[in-house]
Amino acid sequence: MPTIRQTLEFQGGPMTQPAYPVARAVAARVRLHFSLRRRAAENEHSTQGFASEPDDAAIEAVIDSAFWASLRHQERYPPKISLAFLSPNEALLPITFEHRLPLSPEALIRLAPAVERPGVHLGVWREDGQFHVWGATRTLPPLCFVLEVLDPGVLVIKRRRIQDSGKFVNVALLEGDQIKVLDHTTLALPDCPPLVASLLGLDTPMTSADSIGVLIQLAVSMRGHGHGGSLLVVPHGSDVWRESIVGPTPYALLPPYSELANLIREESRERQQRRWQETLRRAVDVVAGLTAVDGAMVLTDQCELLAFGAKIGRRDGWTRVEQVVDTEPIEGVADRFVHQAQLGGTRHLSAAQFGHDQRDSIALVASQDGRFTVFAWSTLKEVVTAYRVEALLL
Repeated sequence: MPTIRQTLEFQGGPMTQPAYPVARAVAARVRLHFSLRRRAAENEHSTQGFASEPDDAAIEAVIDSAFWASLRHQERYPPKISLAFLSPNEALLPITFEHRLPLSPEALIRLAPAVERPGVHLGVWREDGQFHVWGATRTLPPLCFVLEVLDPGVLVIKRRRIQDSGKFVNVALLEGDQIKVLDHTTLALPDCPPLVASLLGLDTPMTSADSIGVLIQLAVSMRGHGHGGSLLVVPHGSDVWRESIVGPTPYALLPPYSELANLIREESRERQQRRWQETLRRAVDVVAGLTAVDGAMVLTDQCELLAFGAKIGRRDGWTRVEQVVDTEPIEGVADRFVHQAQLGGTRHLSAAQFGHDQRDSIALVASQDGRFTVFAWSTLKEVVTAYRVEALLL
């Protein structure tokens, strides 16, 4: 049976598209996620200032229009747009149209070139039973429903975090007729790495929230440069990680490069400034670029850069890793034990060994094909766990 995209391409693109069946199929599951998260937030925070909660009809309408828009082109380019469900009153300094536009693929295609930059969202709202695009905004309230168009037929459903962060929480990934809903029950595991838990939407303690946020940005940038790479995150003030490094490190740093750590230590009011955010983004890209060099980059959990180009080996006296638990936080995808040879290339093998030998550290591996894995020791299972998180980084 042909897929939705194949049918559209065979027909040459209909003038009036049918309903996108995936939109209706996933709407209730996405709405349940927002309802449960809002209920949890009501027990932890004052919900004043939170975004309006989308219902099934709103979720379906936004997905449907965005999907059909994604399959068309504007001046030979596929659209890159982000839609947010909120009223103009819920946005800060919104750009509002004098005449609202219908929520339709045609309207989205026309607007796409103006709002393709990251951080700009088209605002969608409903009045008198009709959905429309009222303008654009750069700021969103917590728990806001967001839909991003990444590629033709590829959409990511997200929500804004309660804590201020540059990375939204991914809720579901839609690829043509495939639905991947993120499984947030992983958060219930007491030994889930804070990085993975944060990607799944857990608001981390303020003492570590900034460093975890920077690690997430580093992961996104590592995946973005496309060369592949490894990053070892080790405890601050400890040199035990050196016992897992073979030979001299060609690019060891003395003193450690501390721009990221210094930016994290800035006063909170400074961190709200756009200049600080842009400086952090540039610093993240510079550091992430070093992971493209052969070997692993070493960073402390306070984001001090110690070395790059390090070669990982088995720690003296420790056994060789034979099996790891392969897990992906997608509903319906079961954990499985895999032999170390099934992990991938040298980067994955050495990262699994590092996670086994350095149990208070984690290893991040970006593949050239976009796959991204976090290796960490599980105290519950007494085995290295490989968390496949590429769907969380989109």
